[in-house]
Amino acid sequence: MEFADKFAISELVQAWGVYRDQGRWKDLRGTFTPDGHISASWFRGSFEQFVERCQANFSAGNSWSRHHLFAPNIKLGKDRAVAETPVIIRVRQKFNGIEVDLTSCSRFLDRLERHAGGWLIAERAAIYERDRLDPVEPSPEFDALFAAAETAHYPEQYRYMAFRIAHAEGRTLAPVVYRDGGAETADLYARYSAWLAVGTS
Repeated sequence: MEFADKFAISELVQAWGVYRDQGRWKDLRGTFTPDGHISASWFRGSFEQFVERCQANFSAGNSWSRHHLFAPNIKLGKDRAVAETPVIIRVRQKFNGIEVDLTSCSRFLDRLERHAGGWLIAERAAIYERDRLDPVEPSPEFDALFAAAETAHYPEQYRYMAFRIAHAEGRTLAPVVYRDGGAETADLYARYSAWLAVGTS
């Protein structure tokens, strides 16, 4: 039973990445509970609103992204589970007319619940580790862009993602962005652990 549950959860986590990157919105909605919540660098709120925002960005065609998800580490507690999944997020878009590639090493921390139809994600938080920004083709324009960039005030764990969001897209960062070493991240782990413990009692 434990193996079957872990396999189903792993399949669900991997499916999320496929659906998100391919724009399969109905399938993507089916990976979360109806009241699901998600936190990322650029968004914090209901999963339904997240999907709507992703759909709008996808339709605009201003960027291309891929989520390379690795095998999750899963802790089970009866009808609850916590999964932690390493992920590399890749984004390609034009930044001031220059094509750039963002690479972010991160991980997804998920709370999952067993429902009648199987496991569903109730909450996901992206935790950022390190990132980088590179030109698709080296150019003096990219060098000038980087020379003028003010990135030092962003945390190292998501420095270039924050720079891209604020300057290439004109958006603001989410009110809480989880990162390695952050106090909010420690609180997040504690809350997930307490939630899982309730499910095993």
